[in-house]
Amino acid sequence: MTQLLIIEDNEDLARGLANNLEIEGFDAAIAGDGLEGLRKARELEPALIILDLMLPSLDGYRVLSALRDEGNEVPVLILTARSKEHDKVRGFRNGADDYVTKPFGLLELIGRVHALLRRAGKSKTEDAGIFRFGNVEIVRGTHDVLLDGLPVTLRPKEYELLMALVRKRGNVVTRLDLLTEVWGYGSGVVSRTVDTHVGELRRKLERDPAAPRHILTVRKTGYRLSTG
Repeated sequence: MTQLLIIEDNEDLARGLANNLEIEGFDAAIAGDGLEGLRKARELEPALIILDLMLPSLDGYRVLSALRDEGNEVPVLILTARSKEHDKVRGFRNGADDYVTKPFGLLELIGRVHALLRRAGKSKTEDAGIFRFGNVEIVRGTHDVLLDGLPVTLRPKEYELLMALVRKRGNVVTRLDLLTEVWGYGSGVVSRTVDTHVGELRRKLERDPAAPRHILTVRKTGYRLSTG
C-alpha cells in the first residue's frame, strides 16, 4: 500500500482527507505541525506529501526546504489558504511539485495526487531504493539492513539514527541535531543516548567496532558516515 503523509494542523480537515485517500487505497499518515511532519517524512519515507504552509513550530516553506536540502525528492503537493501569486512562486521555488488552494475540490485533489504519483513512477507501488556503504546495504522501502548479504537486526532508533547519518551524505551531524531529529529532544537536553546508539551500530555493522571505517566520530562535534 502506497504511503502518503498529510502535514496539516486542522485536525478535522486532515482526518477527512486521510479517510478519503484511504478509500482510494492509500495509507495516509497525519502530522499536526511542521516539526512532527519533518520527522515523519524522514521516518516513513512516504511516496507523496500533502503540505500546509501555515503550520505551528515550523512553517511549510521551511519543512519543504529542509527536505530538499537533504536531497529528498519526494513529490510535495502544497495545500494552503494562501492564494497570492508570490506565495505560489515561493512554493515552487522551494521545490513544490503542485499547489492547491483552499477551499478545494476533493476529486480534483485526489486526481492531482494520482498524477504526481504516476509522474514519480510510484503509483500503487513504492520504489524500495537501496543505499550501500562498505559491505552494508539498506533497503529503504522495507527498512531491511544487510551486512555481507545477511540481515542485521536494528532497533527502531538505531535504524532512524543510521538513516539520519545517511541523509547527510557524509557531512558532519552534531549530537544535538541527532537527538532532535531522532528522539525529538529540545535544545536544552544533554545526553549520552546518541553515543550509546552509535556504539551499537558500530558493533552490528563495522568489521572492527573499535576502529570504525564508516560510522566516524568527529571530535567535539558529532558523527558522520563515510561511504568509502
